Amino acid sequence: MKRIEAFFSVLLVPVDFAMLALAGVSAYYLRFSRLSTGIRPAIFNLPLGVYLRSLTIIVILWLLIFALAGLYRLRGARRLAQEIRTIFLASSTGLALVAILIFFQRSLFDSRFIVLAGCVLAFVYVSLAHAFIRWLQRRLFVFGVGVRKVVLVGNSKTTSNLLAEFSANHKSGFEVVKRLRDFSLESAQELAEFIKDRPVDEIIQSDPNLTKAETLRLYDFATDNHITFKYVADLLEVKVLRNDVSEISGMPVVEVKRTTLEGWGRVFKRLFDLVVSGLLIVILSPLILLTALLIKLDSRGPVFFSRRDDGAFLYRVGAGGAPFKYFKFRSMIPNCDSMRYNELADRNLRSEGPMVKIKDDPRVTRVGRFIRRWSLDELPELFLVFIGRMSLVGPRPHLPEEVAKYENYHKKTLTIKPGVTGLAQVSGRSDLPFDEEAKLDVYYIENWSLLLDLAILFKTPLAVFKHRAAE
Repeated sequence: MKRIEAFFSVLLVPVDFAMLALAGVSAYYLRFSRLSTGIRPAIFNLPLGVYLRSLTIIVILWLLIFALAGLYRLRGARRLAQEIRTIFLASSTGLALVAILIFFQRSLFDSRFIVLAGCVLAFVYVSLAHAFIRWLQRRLFVFGVGVRKVVLVGNSKTTSNLLAEFSANHKSGFEVVKRLRDFSLESAQELAEFIKDRPVDEIIQSDPNLTKAETLRLYDFATDNHITFKYVADLLEVKVLRNDVSEISGMPVVEVKRTTLEGWGRVFKRLFDLVVSGLLIVILSPLILLTALLIKLDSRGPVFFSRRDDGAFLYRVGAGGAPFKYFKFRSMIPNCDSMRYNELADRNLRSEGPMVKIKDDPRVTRVGRFIRRWSLDELPELFLVFIGRMSLVGPRPHLPEEVAKYENYHKKTLTIKPGVTGLAQVSGRSDLPFDEEAKLDVYYIENWSLLLDLAILFKTPLAVFKHRAAE
């Protein structure tokens, strides 16, 4: 999902609110205009203030109907005719809702003209607004803004048709940057070299007759490189879990969903992270300042651990495998981080995986041992959540050298932003084997919900207070 696509979909919400409110106000003033009162005098009293309060409630309910109808699904530009048809059906449902409200609250409106005119104007105004936004979105495609870079894989007539469609129609929102006729090991290596220098948003398997080995290799390649995978559906085999079927040039194309955390779920999660992390920073600010003071008084060195022994910035790997600058409270003596791979390598408790956890770590300071025991060293991660590099809940952020040792099935944990806490942490914290931790993280990614996030956050203090030896 490109940011520009999310922007246009989110933009529709305030635009629709404004259009619905404008339709209601227009219907009100139209009813009390000289033209209307000359034809049929208004024999009822409806103050504007009372009307606007009722209108606000109706507009909010109407937006909920639009949302349930799928008008705000986060996806690329849709066919306008289909969108207007959805607006019409949703507006009809909204009219029925208003009729039900009037039935139970007769005093809400005494004018059927206002109700009917408002509904008609709502359909017209919202349709015009959507038409303009979709026109603007497609105009930007002409200039390359928001265009999805596509790799086509296949040697069929369908592949040629898609290639011709995307090449001829610059408003489609797709640009074919490479075509592969098969996905042999040589083709996979060729594509791996290609994406090092060129961004790719989607891989479309446009030939349903690829061998099973090629198809699985192509799907694994897309997953490992965090590229959206779509395929032209075999009409006898379109029942796939977590998919989204769309139409391109009259052909059904199926997108395999990597996580339920897509579309509005991603927006809600980001808003939740922003609000909760901001509140926690304010609430915990005395504890954060006290921890920083204790670190400074206990040992020489910086308050934060943010650089490697050679002075380079400390990075962790985030969503899509992209590194980001990371910091937390320093819990060790300065300039000793690399000892984990050298002098202390024989003390590693997690030799079965890419992670390194040192038993009876001699590098840890007195205050460091305390803040590790109570997870206070990770409090600065709240600032990383606030600025959007991390999330409150998700897989733990790992070092680039650790991620480099991942097996292929571990890489799915990089689908979303890393978290301050996660399902693995509340199920055993750092004592779990890495494979078990990865399985729990993948389960979270595939089954995300806001309720699951809340459950994990509420369980986190219990996991912190659980008795275990300090790291």
